[in-house]
Amino acid sequence: MPNDAPLTVIGSFVSPYVRKVLAALELKNIAYRVDPITPFFGNDEFQRLSPLRRIPVLIDGDTVVNDSSIICAYLDETRGGHALYPGDAAARARARWIEEYADSRLGELTVWGLFYQRFVRRMVWDEPADEERVRDTIENGLPHALDHLETILPSEGWIFGEIGVADIAVATFFQNAAYAGYSIDPERWPVSAAFVSRVLGHPVIQKLGAWEAIQLSATISGRRQALIGAGAPLSETTWAERTPRRGVMTL
Repeated sequence: MPNDAPLTVIGSFVSPYVRKVLAALELKNIAYRVDPITPFFGNDEFQRLSPLRRIPVLIDGDTVVNDSSIICAYLDETRGGHALYPGDAAARARARWIEEYADSRLGELTVWGLFYQRFVRRMVWDEPADEERVRDTIENGLPHALDHLETILPSEGWIFGEIGVADIAVATFFQNAAYAGYSIDPERWPVSAAFVSRVLGHPVIQKLGAWEAIQLSATISGRRQALIGAGAPLSETTWAERTPRRGVMTL
């Protein structure tokens, strides 16, 4: 059962899926602590909590919840405050579909096609990027996805009146695309470019962005102390180990 203690989130501030969950916690004004590990450095206990070795993982007392979408739904069902999904059943179903489209298709493109190639492979595995995959993502995959987003995103404001999970789910992946050197062409996709800029400019995303910048710039050995010094709410426990492991679903 949920309790009043701060929730624990296992997962790097830089992950688009963790960013979505942390933004949801911020919007709902829920206290939390973060163990900012990348999944590749998770230890045996992390693998017990997350059998697919994926982040984020939410710990709420004796309850462990995996997958960002399931976590956000859990937060809305167990906590009051800012609604993360619309109240109307039809709108809520649409919000969940937009979230699924973002998590699956945009995640495949921006995380595995760009960020993993140009950032993670070098930093974690000391491997070169698959630039052919990067090129195909930029020239074919992302244009097709953005053509679709132009038809479903609002020209101003949020998708369902108040900012919620659907908005954050779409925009969060383009922050990681930016880390890999990609930005939306505002002349070709003006609605999408403006929408993503609006969401990423929201105060809760900006707050998280300050901690992301530290995680990206600090050394692995000095990262935790640097984050604590910047006021990031870190957990006392870490599920990290020194040697990276590939997950069962690592591409």
